Amino acid sequence: MGIDHRNPKPLYIQIADDIRSKIFSNRLKEGDSIDSQRALALKYDVSLITVKKALDNLSKEGFLYSRVGKGTYVDKKQPSVDFSKNKTIGLVLRDLKDPFFSLIVHSAEEKASERGYNLLLSNSSNHIEKEEQQITHFRQIGVNGLIIASMSHIWRATRTILKMHEENYPYVMVSYIEDPNIYYVGTDHEQGAFMATENLIKIGYKRIGYINAEEGNLVGDLRLKGYCRALQQYEKPINENLIVRLKLNNYQSGYEIGRQFSTFSVKPDAVFVYNDLSALGFEQAILEQGLKVPDDVAIVGFDDIERDQYAPVPLTTVQQPTDKIGAIAVDKIISRIGKQRTTIHTLLRPKLIVRDSCGAKIKSVCAGN
Repeated sequence: MGIDHRNPKPLYIQIADDIRSKIFSNRLKEGDSIDSQRALALKYDVSLITVKKALDNLSKEGFLYSRVGKGTYVDKKQPSVDFSKNKTIGLVLRDLKDPFFSLIVHSAEEKASERGYNLLLSNSSNHIEKEEQQITHFRQIGVNGLIIASMSHIWRATRTILKMHEENYPYVMVSYIEDPNIYYVGTDHEQGAFMATENLIKIGYKRIGYINAEEGNLVGDLRLKGYCRALQQYEKPINENLIVRLKLNNYQSGYEIGRQFSTFSVKPDAVFVYNDLSALGFEQAILEQGLKVPDDVAIVGFDDIERDQYAPVPLTTVQQPTDKIGAIAVDKIISRIGKQRTTIHTLLRPKLIVRDSCGAKIKSVCAGN
């Protein structure tokens, strides 16, 4: 797996994560000697100080131990605590820095505490291999159930998740999965996109674009369906020239598309953007070019992250019910731990949050209020 020097996560933590993952997957076994600090520094292309910090942390956690003049060895593969004796739920996230998933963590923690459970967090750092290792690790240390935000972009569950399902191990997904047999709590993404697009239509915009997620993103294409459904319902043409894709679902990719706005062969007078981070990047690029939001182009995002209300032009968005997603996921897990019946798929209705970027105060009243 290695490390990514472009990743803002500290390098010593990435190195520790990499060594820890090799221990969990048995590529490094108890008693094995690991490379010298100098060899590790060359391997990871970092300083000796960075390597030493990573190894010190792993030693404190009980994964490694050193013998003077001999080297560093694998101590044990898991903490000495047996979590099966505690009421504990593991939460495997794709990115702890993601503002959407951080809100789910908050609601899940509150609900778990209320129900007398501890919540253990892990971060897969957007690596599917690490995600599967963390799922295996949590099961090995005896957590009672798992909440998972998967990196997978396939509509069916991964083999690791299918194995849990077949073994009737308590789990629930909080990242989109289409498979109707897999336990899931999430937002009705198609309906949310419909609401965002309908809102812009009712205000009076004629050329409404959609900035979609990267290729292969199921949620992006689900929101595309909602966008198209709204246009069709209101007898508006679907213009392929008004639909573009992000390189990544982040601020910078939205900014890059905003910088290209003046070169568009057909310029939208309003855009619905896959997520808020990309919408905020798009907005910033538009404003830097001397254009105005919403006069030159109106913008609607999706998620309702905290930064929206503090943007130069506060962002209209579709709010996902993150407070309910985390709480319902915990309740569903606890029901499954107690062998009680619970719904498999839970779809929650989103809400339109109207702010200045949609131009409602200028043109008319926003729909969905």
